[in-house]
Amino acid sequence: MRVLLVDDEEELVATLAERLDMRGIDATWATDYRTALTLVEEKEFDIALLDVRLPEMNGLELKRQIGARQPKMQFLFLTGHGSEEDFEACSAESGKECYLIKPVQIEVLMAKLNEICSGQGEPG
Repeated sequence: MRVLLVDDEEELVATLAERLDMRGIDATWATDYRTALTLVEEKEFDIALLDVRLPEMNGLELKRQIGARQPKMQFLFLTGHGSEEDFEACSAESGKECYLIKPVQIEVLMAKLNEICSGQGEPG
């Protein structure tokens, strides 16, 4: 599984990537949308884990941009705000629950990543 992590909190995203790598997940990270889009041009990913509230471009817009480049990629969102508005926007965008609140426990993240990957062949 290849995962792209995008969050403007460098310590958080670097730590998550390291913890995923230790569990056999190929994790690459970025702290801004420009770097994320460059990485998507250079490498194929299965899942992108995006912060909902990124500076300059929010996570939902970044999802659209990444999805245009890699249509088969799945998405999961993170937020430190945990607002109902964020949850509804994420769910409406993807048609399913796709939202975790920071700080996320690595076991919870692993379970969600595995759930998403195992369902990739299903419609929707």
